[in-house]
Amino acid sequence: MYKISDNDAKKLREEMKKTSLARMYKKLQAVALRGEGYGNDEIALITGYNSNYVGELCKTYVNLGLEELKADGRKGGNNRNMDELEAAEFLEQFEDLAKKGQVITIENIAKAYDEATEKEHKSLSTVYYFLHSHDWRIVTPKSEHPGKASDEAIEASKKLTMSLRR
Repeated sequence: MYKISDNDAKKLREEMKKTSLARMYKKLQAVALRGEGYGNDEIALITGYNSNYVGELCKTYVNLGLEELKADGRKGGNNRNMDELEAAEFLEQFEDLAKKGQVITIENIAKAYDEATEKEHKSLSTVYYFLHSHDWRIVTPKSEHPGKASDEAIEASKKLTMSLRR
């Protein structure tokens, strides 16, 4: 059980007034309530945290201090390897090739993407996500012409042309 003094609770309440982040406010509130004499189970009911997590927050505060408690340990969600301008320049080269009628494969784009970002991606999902986020779509050629006649019609046509040649 980690002991938090009344002075610490007052300091935490002051920090609560300064923060605009709900996540941070709740963490500070949990530790402040502990300093005001509440137990982990009571604090868990008030904050919605698990009672074990309340204990971890108190432990962090006692052992590492306020700054560590306020630190946001989440990893950022922006995992982009290129900014918008770089991405536009990168994709422009493939647009030019596509306009000239060249077939572009994901393997070609992935290889160029790895070179541009100086990272080796083990799967193509990163490149697929990158292309999707820039409104590119997968277009594959059809194995047959969409207006192709049926096999019976082709055979009938062959017989007709053969009879006309005689």
